[in-house]
Amino acid sequence: MLFFKKKKKCSMESEIMEQPSVIEGLIHKYNNTEFDLPENIEKIVIVASGSSYHCARFSADLLGEIAGVEARAIYSSEFNLKKVVPHDRNTLYIFITQSGETTDTLKALERVNEGFIDNDGSKYYLDTLCITNRQESTIWDMTKYKIDCSAGVENSIAATKSFTAQMLCVLIVALKLSKHKGRNIDEYLASLDKLPEVMKSTFELRPKIKHLARLLSKQHCVVITADGISYSIAKEAALKIKETSYMNINATYLGEFMHGHVAVLNNKSALVYISVDDISYSAVSNLEKIRKNYNPAMFIIGKHNDKIISNFNISINCENEILQMFSNVIIIQLLALEIARKLHRNIDKPKGLKKVVK
Repeated sequence: MLFFKKKKKCSMESEIMEQPSVIEGLIHKYNNTEFDLPENIEKIVIVASGSSYHCARFSADLLGEIAGVEARAIYSSEFNLKKVVPHDRNTLYIFITQSGETTDTLKALERVNEGFIDNDGSKYYLDTLCITNRQESTIWDMTKYKIDCSAGVENSIAATKSFTAQMLCVLIVALKLSKHKGRNIDEYLASLDKLPEVMKSTFELRPKIKHLARLLSKQHCVVITADGISYSIAKEAALKIKETSYMNINATYLGEFMHGHVAVLNNKSALVYISVDDISYSAVSNLEKIRKNYNPAMFIIGKHNDKIISNFNISINCENEILQMFSNVIIIQLLALEIARKLHRNIDKPKGLKKVVK
């Protein structure tokens, strides 16, 4: 009799599958626990690196859309090279780091904590907030306000559950700021309760995701495009696939891609478009131009439009863009996992990478 060992899940796969329970626990935690935020916030600057920076990009768009607060994201390394950084009074600095020990992010925080000089020569300090997965970390001790992601230990180098936990923490911050401003947040509050089930439903797309992984794993070059708030997910998708598969893959705004960058499609690259909302007329027009002029293999993740001729589409129907965002993140995480498997990579420990960059 032949016995076949069941293939053991890698840490990345296990951590992807843990996300509904992590998100459910985080929702319960912050439904029952208050956290402090400064009052009279007029501007927000979010500083981060790697996957945390992609959460920062998501944060900047989300805070503007939900809370009506002017927000921008800056790479930690870029921040440290700037001679002048944002320093208007009533600016909140948010630092996002999974480990709480990322060197560039800590340097940026140290700079902000040194304070700024006003026109009259007086010194003033700006409020700081960290979003991290480790309370026993340097950044936790260095910031005035703190939010714990509570994602648990993450063994795979590729961040998955810590990333969606960071996204949820930012959403909760945005909702709290919106409430302070008297905005109606009922729809978003309802979305919170539906998030775990939407994520579980996305797992049912696994056969389609494996099929898409087979198609993309054969490509020498892949371009991931998006518009608006989806751009942060396009960037995260490219990073996840690079980390785990070492593929030549890049992400860009679709509109900006049309300005010269589109020439890479002459190399028979594949193009992936990610959307969380109804695809705009300009996006439909640009994708049609790309199809006619270059005819790449074209794939859509998220909301689809019947006017777009594509090779393959993958999505579930979500009520709003918040739910669609989290669903799309699960899709791109599983896609990265399956591509890496097809290429026989060491998924949890990619060559030359470390969990914490110091």
